[in-house]
Amino acid sequence: MTVVLGIDIGTSGTKTLAVDEQGKILAAAVDHYPAYAPKPLWSEQDPEDWWRATVSTVQAVVAKAKLKKEDVRAIGLSGQMHGSVFLDAKDRVIRRALLWNDQRTAAECGEIEKRAGGRAKLIKLVANPALTGFTAPKILWLRNNEPRNFDKLRKVLLPKDDIRRRLTGEYATEVSDASGTLLLDVAKRCWSKALLAKLELDPTLLPTCYESHQPTGKLRPEVAELLGLSPECIVVGGAGDCAAGAVGNGIVNPGVLSTSIGTSGVMFVYSDDVKVDPAGRVHTFCHAVDGRWHLMGVNLSAGGSLQWFRNELCKAEMAMARELGIDPYELLIAEAEKVAPGSQGLFFLPYLSGERTPHADPLARGSFVGLSLAHTRGHLVRSILEGVAYSMRDSLEIIRSLDIPVKQIRASGGGSRSPVWRQIQADVFGQRVVTINSEEGPGYGVALLAAVGAGVFKNIQEACKATIRVEHQTPEKKAAVRTYDRAFLEYQQLYRSLKDDFRRIAELTEK
Repeated sequence: MTVVLGIDIGTSGTKTLAVDEQGKILAAAVDHYPAYAPKPLWSEQDPEDWWRATVSTVQAVVAKAKLKKEDVRAIGLSGQMHGSVFLDAKDRVIRRALLWNDQRTAAECGEIEKRAGGRAKLIKLVANPALTGFTAPKILWLRNNEPRNFDKLRKVLLPKDDIRRRLTGEYATEVSDASGTLLLDVAKRCWSKALLAKLELDPTLLPTCYESHQPTGKLRPEVAELLGLSPECIVVGGAGDCAAGAVGNGIVNPGVLSTSIGTSGVMFVYSDDVKVDPAGRVHTFCHAVDGRWHLMGVNLSAGGSLQWFRNELCKAEMAMARELGIDPYELLIAEAEKVAPGSQGLFFLPYLSGERTPHADPLARGSFVGLSLAHTRGHLVRSILEGVAYSMRDSLEIIRSLDIPVKQIRASGGGSRSPVWRQIQADVFGQRVVTINSEEGPGYGVALLAAVGAGVFKNIQEACKATIRVEHQTPEKKAAVRTYDRAFLEYQQLYRSLKDDFRRIAELTEK
């Protein structure tokens, strides 16, 4: 029997899947860990928590599926993108890792643009502007704010690649995740020597870069023993969670776009060629498909907005749901379903963590606009669902404007499990939305990449064709489309109207 593992080092926890050569999931396990916010706009995690969770979940799936050591031939790694693991010369973690949603690096983003000769020249070098979540500004922040720690620095790894180091002893990454560091020449699929020189960063800080299906090493014998696996098990490049999730959704050919609503929201579309938004509003990254690219829009608080509302404003409902043995989201969305499209003029701007696409504004803030005495909690919930869909349509409109075909939209993540939220997406996008047979996303995607690396499939397109199929379709409703088309224009205007207010509010909170 040939089995591969997909390991996804997420923000809330690590999930490991065991998958057989037909693409069937044999076992799954999840282990959670905390995040830390020691200051406003900061977001950090301890890499030791990721490793502990990796060990526990791999051991769990090996036990659940009753796997022999020799059964598991390859491992694929996925993980939250952009995070920075800072290592010293003895591979000790210097400080907690800065995460993708950390917003402390606005000054360093300005420094990068200045050193590169301006925003346009930076985009020409690496296909993207400097954003606070990316890895390069984090490295400069360490240099500017913690010089003693920077003096110790010998390697910078992304979250999944620190797990790779612990598994194999190798310093390695792959092109999809490396694209999100801002240090990769995306067109040439290699580190940008030009930008590294302008930033005065030593290229030896960075790991070797591979394609996503390529083997990057084998398990260290002591690690193999710990996990119950063979030291002959290979670890392939894998992919950043967005590209991995897209592979898990079969976004490996032209014309197919995925919309994923998890903590963040992602619009992801395949491209045969390097296509760059001149304004830098959406990202152009290397795809996990060998020699191909993707465009991606990211919204920082998608499902996270609904989670915030549930956790902070619906404690009684959460207690009731526990008593009834149901998911508290079911209670909230049932109330939203009773509200007509448009939420009776109520809008929600889902900028609770600032925003990336299309505004690249770390100072943007979440807002309910249009509240009246006529509104109920159901209106509030529906306006959140709609606001997230509007924020993702921002990305979709940019992708369409670049003449990239979007023949099919595949919904995934927590937002795809709700029929109400799927319908809202179809109506806001003005296009049918479909779901597929797998809901495992990034972990499943990198398991398929591992299967390619192990020789089970000749390429990732063949792997996806053999394992992924459309199962459910949600057509758009014409009347709702008309309502949302009008409302979307107002949604876009609200950010423009409030942009300067967000800046002044930020100045108040800093004093």
